[in-house]
Amino acid sequence: MAITKLLVANRGEIAVRIIRAARELGLKTVQVHSAADTESFAVKMADEAVLIGPPMASKSYLNIANILKAAADTGADAVHPGYGFLAENADFADAVQAAGLCWIGPAGDAIRVMGDKVAARVAAEAAGVPVVPGSEGRIDDPDRARAVARAIGFPVMIKAAAGGGGRGIRIAHDMDEFDRLIPQASAEAKSAFGDGGLYLEKVIERARHIEVQILGDGTRAIHLFERECSLQRRRQKVWEEAPSASLPQAMREKLCASAVALAEAVGYRGAGTLEYLYDDASGQFYFIEMNTRIQVEHPVTEMITGVDLVREQIRVCAGEPLRYAQGDIRLTGHAIEVRICAEDPARNFQPGPGTITGLTVPGGGGVRFDTMLYPGYTVPPFYDSLLGKLIVWDTTRAEAITRMGRALQELQVGGLPTTKPLHQLLARDAEVQAGDFHTRWLEPWLERNAHRLEETQG
Repeated sequence: MAITKLLVANRGEIAVRIIRAARELGLKTVQVHSAADTESFAVKMADEAVLIGPPMASKSYLNIANILKAAADTGADAVHPGYGFLAENADFADAVQAAGLCWIGPAGDAIRVMGDKVAARVAAEAAGVPVVPGSEGRIDDPDRARAVARAIGFPVMIKAAAGGGGRGIRIAHDMDEFDRLIPQASAEAKSAFGDGGLYLEKVIERARHIEVQILGDGTRAIHLFERECSLQRRRQKVWEEAPSASLPQAMREKLCASAVALAEAVGYRGAGTLEYLYDDASGQFYFIEMNTRIQVEHPVTEMITGVDLVREQIRVCAGEPLRYAQGDIRLTGHAIEVRICAEDPARNFQPGPGTITGLTVPGGGGVRFDTMLYPGYTVPPFYDSLLGKLIVWDTTRAEAITRMGRALQELQVGGLPTTKPLHQLLARDAEVQAGDFHTRWLEPWLERNAHRLEETQG
């Protein structure tokens, strides 16, 4: 359908990103917001803004009725959910389309299949994509859960069937720990996603987290190569790269082809990311889940391919066929993204919301800073601590790391603590520079380098 006015059902840097893309497509924008975000950059940027509730997300950014009313009141004809909040809520997708609006995402049924880890696993197996050894379906019965855990062998990962972002995940090393962690994981999944369903997976030691970006129009899909997201703290990504320096070219081609096959098998429409674990030791990869939305780390893919993912996402979800053939997508250079959060890494990443007293944004060739900050803005304490994403590109990985170090030195955010010191240390670390890390590498590194984080502050 032809769209003219896009409602942004999110906040923060991704809302700013979507507004910019919409403007470049000639669309008017409506920014919904909570009472805590009245002075946000996205609200100031948008053509219209609508208050949809108090600061609590459950009464604003998760309030489907209020968002749909805002769309009706402003004459919006499309809704972009960004990431987080309602982005992977199939009922919201259905409600948007039932209201006669264009949903900038996959259909509700596709979200139900691929946004549910268990259903996605079944779809992957049907498409011939290898999966991590684990439960054949959702685990609801404790006795069955124990039997499956014994069959898989410890350590076992307990995962939420719905949602993402590392929520509802626990690792059990023996049966006593398993019995203790199962109810915790279910309760966290229920709180975060409204679904306490779980499933089990075998833990792969020293695995890398590799994900493939795809675009689909419901009939045809393409990949835009892969990202390496192995540097994680508490299963939250900290530093992302594209492409992965660990993948041989033959493995890259096989991995990306599997992602396209799976996306086409489910008739996927929009931007999506298929996540895999890659075992360096065996050279094997395993599908783990799909994120049926735009990802926080999408800019690194844009930097190496030159494709604006948000613009293309809007186009295909409005009914246009893909404008690219696979052969049109070329990989050039190397890109790195680091997440700048309002947290103090020297004090166990304690959140530190506050007022921005000064801001210096790094520049120069190959540097991008996606943010919602401006001097005088007060970062509210109610939401995710992400302030912005610093992204760099250069011709080689080594040069990109050097450029990242220079850009971090230029970046100044006054008035609150940030994770900048963490990234400065990582950029100088020999193992990071060599690409010698995995998903469980960062947390022990943080323990060893706690004193250095304190010294690097500022």
